[in-house]
Amino acid sequence: MIRARQKSSSSSWEKDVLTAVLTITILFSIADIVAFVETHWLVIINIFLLWILIGYTRTKSTIGMPDSRHIPRLTNFIKTYLVLLCLTSMLYYLNPELLNIIFTDKKVFAAFALGFPILGIPLNFMVGGVMDQIKSNTVQGRHTLIAGVGSLAKHVEEEVCDHKVKGFLTFKKEEECLVNQDKIVGGVDGIQEYLEHNMVDEIVIAIPVKHSKKIRNILSVADHYGVRVKYVPDYQSVFGEHFRTKRYGNLEAVHVRQLPLDNTYASFLKSAFDILFSTLALLALLPLFLILAVLIKLDSPGPIFYCPIRIGKGGKPLRVYKFRTMAVCDDVFGGIMSTQKNDPRITSLGHFMRKYSLDELPQFLNVLSGEMSVVGPRPHRSFLNRQLQESEDKYMIRHYYKPGITGWAQVNGWRGPTDTKEQKSQRTLHDIWYMENWSFVLDLRIVYMTIFGRNTHKTAF
Repeated sequence: MIRARQKSSSSSWEKDVLTAVLTITILFSIADIVAFVETHWLVIINIFLLWILIGYTRTKSTIGMPDSRHIPRLTNFIKTYLVLLCLTSMLYYLNPELLNIIFTDKKVFAAFALGFPILGIPLNFMVGGVMDQIKSNTVQGRHTLIAGVGSLAKHVEEEVCDHKVKGFLTFKKEEECLVNQDKIVGGVDGIQEYLEHNMVDEIVIAIPVKHSKKIRNILSVADHYGVRVKYVPDYQSVFGEHFRTKRYGNLEAVHVRQLPLDNTYASFLKSAFDILFSTLALLALLPLFLILAVLIKLDSPGPIFYCPIRIGKGGKPLRVYKFRTMAVCDDVFGGIMSTQKNDPRITSLGHFMRKYSLDELPQFLNVLSGEMSVVGPRPHRSFLNRQLQESEDKYMIRHYYKPGITGWAQVNGWRGPTDTKEQKSQRTLHDIWYMENWSFVLDLRIVYMTIFGRNTHKTAF
């Protein structure tokens, strides 16, 4: 299944490249900017290469992900275009001379800003349709025989829908049949007789590796008749949905729990958002920071900031920045207990700040330093980390990535106490769900819910 998706992703990338070539060519003709190209050909090459690079990384990011083949072509094209606009704007912002080149000629600006989506979208469908037709004609009449009738064989049938499936072979009587029984042409033991009387171009083996004797028999018979063979390992039944195969030296290895943020493009996009958002937030919040600093000093003696040690990415400790909301040097709790409801350590101003999470705002400094992210699982104290690790089997998975100022668990009301089994379990499940389903849009949604959501602050104290 993985290899089939790699081929599909590659085809999608080729369609985007051809679309970019056609779009730029037609835009040049319409806008009559041949002179512009001759003078500023480097700008054109830059935009074209960016388009290819973005399209290539986007298709590569879906390989091995469970729903990659369902990504709509239109959505993928629009996302590629938006990323192109953002990156091009950033590059030209760093070089004002290039920016002036684009905006000097209104035709040039209109061609690149509007031409790509208006002209590029229909062209993308036209190019895709032609390439799909060529591919269909190439594989038309190609006969495939599938060894197996279980869930894996069913997946194989769905993946090779361009081929003509001649039928299925059973390999044991008690095997659960999930394919159309009318397509079963016999058993694996009778494969030689079947090939003797039927034309088959390839055999796809979709049976567990533990039946190695039957697999070797299929290979031997296929070699005798000159039939190509493909073996599809049943990775999904062992590793679940989030995995990817990669080369590990001279070996092929399965990377278990391959998550969206493991992709270079996705990681770069999240990091760029973290830097941009935290920079703007710190600039906008500077007056509020000054006001809170004065109020903290007037409210109770002690420093303005409280910098506890929390557990971050990879289980490594990090020092987080917070506005102080508690009294200093509390011997009753000794600094090893989480905050409780009606905690006597919390100051009068601290109650207000904690209710609206104002004490967390200095953590934008942690984001700028690269230790945290705007959105992600919240970092915990080391003793709470140990408790949750012992209580929740998959808890430490949340440390794959940087902790966040806000997170999916928090905006869904699972912040604050972790006294009950449900509280511990729900916080962990929400954090892992976020990691497995990450998208840039989800991050924006969480930021919005943090500010305007009803559940974010209801359990705060």
